[in-house]
Amino acid sequence: MNILLIGSGGREHAIAKKLSESQSTDKLYCYPGNPGIMEIGHKTDIAKMDFQQILNFCNSNSIELVVVGPEKPLAEGISDVLTCNGIKVFGPSKEASRLESSKGFAKDFMLKYNIPTANYKIFNSNDKTNAIDYLEKCNYPIVLKADGLAAGKGVIIADNIENANQAISQMFEGIFDNAGKTVVIEEFLEGEEASILAISDGNDFITLPSSQDHKRALDGDKGKNTGGMGAYSPAPVVTSTVMNKVNERILKPALDGMKREGSIFIGCLYAGLMINKGEPKVVEFNVRFGDPETQAVLSLFEGDFAGLLYSAANGNIDKSKMIDTSDKHSCCVILASKGYPDNYKKGFEIKGIDKAIKSGAIVFHSGTKRTDNILISDGGRVLGVTCVNDTLKKAVEQTYNAVSEIYFTNMYYRKDIGYKAL
Repeated sequence: MNILLIGSGGREHAIAKKLSESQSTDKLYCYPGNPGIMEIGHKTDIAKMDFQQILNFCNSNSIELVVVGPEKPLAEGISDVLTCNGIKVFGPSKEASRLESSKGFAKDFMLKYNIPTANYKIFNSNDKTNAIDYLEKCNYPIVLKADGLAAGKGVIIADNIENANQAISQMFEGIFDNAGKTVVIEEFLEGEEASILAISDGNDFITLPSSQDHKRALDGDKGKNTGGMGAYSPAPVVTSTVMNKVNERILKPALDGMKREGSIFIGCLYAGLMINKGEPKVVEFNVRFGDPETQAVLSLFEGDFAGLLYSAANGNIDKSKMIDTSDKHSCCVILASKGYPDNYKKGFEIKGIDKAIKSGAIVFHSGTKRTDNILISDGGRVLGVTCVNDTLKKAVEQTYNAVSEIYFTNMYYRKDIGYKAL
């Protein structure tokens, strides 16, 4: 079948790689893509992220499946437009996407359907006085989350009342634009984080290998929250017992609840978890593949990925399309621009990717572009260097050896990805 992939980051590069390897894929188109993705997929004549243009392209090129990578077009209703016009889409509707596009909706949804999560309270910018009064009564640290989409950066952890007051003032004043005009204040959960990606047809689901993301910018989980500085898979904290609890207490109730709400969820349901003494709680839901978890997780995937996503989009998931890969481990280290997630410079030539690939790594492009046939940095997160091996220790070592082959001005990365598990 012909497939159109929407997106331009490292997540989409990983998805493109697996789609291109699938026996079900005839032709893979990508929009807007990036230099790494375009080595795999075909360019489109789509000029901008316009749903009508995308629909016209699908009709003109016999597209049988559209895979949507990023959250923004999902939250804006791309799946609804295409599905109404007979195009199969792997990605939830606008209504179902509220699990990510509104943190407040997600928290109320979890409370309604008895899905374990942190205690919380929701305030908007017109209610600042009550929000500050509430913060006076909280135990610290406390977590403040922008209600809307903030590119994975709309979370502030406040260690004391002074920091919390400053954070909520900044959020109400627009540090995260309109996304922070409503804020969810929730208790800080103790434990170890993990991420679960579930492929869902709205009724049934299959989970990909677990992973652990590293959100903080600096070693030792210090510095600001980012979109993710690296990941490894699988995560030892997600034992078979924990996974059974996740399936029964979190994923199944979430999908059943969405169905009861009249918003059947077709796509990838991402459950960001905190696991404490074997008990999982939901930190957040996302409605698409995680980044950089996808780079680590899909590097382990064996089977017909395109066939799996198409069967889910068709409402009848075929779990036989995925082969068990429990004997392998992967590690992904993000190479970022110094200053990320705040201000950073870009436009620097990237060298050494070929050497990293020769060493056995997969190098996913996140923020790159070609100028005069020279590959340069073009984002906060630039590359995702990923390796697969028989043990996590070997995967981590191999990844960092590959990282040492790559260079661009102002490159920085965490040096402790995967070390928690080791």
